[in-house]
Amino acid sequence: MRSTFLTLLFSGVLAISSAFAQDKYFTKNGQVSFFSSTPMENIEASNNNATSVIDAKTGKMEFAILMKAFKFEKALMEEHFNENYVESGKYPKATFAGNITNLSGVDFSKNGTYKVNVKGKMTIHGVTKDVEAPGTITVENGKVKANSVFNVAPEDYKIEIPKLVREKIAKEIKVTVNMDYQALKS
Repeated sequence: MRSTFLTLLFSGVLAISSAFAQDKYFTKNGQVSFFSSTPMENIEASNNNATSVIDAKTGKMEFAILMKAFKFEKALMEEHFNENYVESGKYPKATFAGNITNLSGVDFSKNGTYKVNVKGKMTIHGVTKDVEAPGTITVENGKVKANSVFNVAPEDYKIEIPKLVREKIAKEIKVTVNMDYQALKS
């Protein structure tokens, strides 16, 4: 009887501690936007269907973004983006896999805003490059948010811009990432 009671007590303690010791967070509706500014034209697009997982224990982060999910103000821009530049039919998604390099400075169990640095490999248009970007992780009442702003050069990913429109597209595109994560239930 006593061993049954101890087993039940131990099981209860494990269940409670696993509920509070969440290690992985997930989103399937993260927001990624980009902005190109030139004297001739501004181009802006947003995507609210990015998926991402972050492992609080290891600092590992992964993102996947369907290129066709980017929405533009003008339908013609969206069409040119998908057909002529990123070739969404051939290269349907962009991905990132990397790690938070200063994970020891982040406490996922405590409310706060933490400056992070993320380093890994980003693949766009079939080209994979090493990238490093600053970001912020905010923990509030068990919820985790991640934000980052960085630049991407289309040329680095072999995205060809025709001479006719080259002056309308910035050499570096400002990318903004906003993720609202939920605890991933195991």
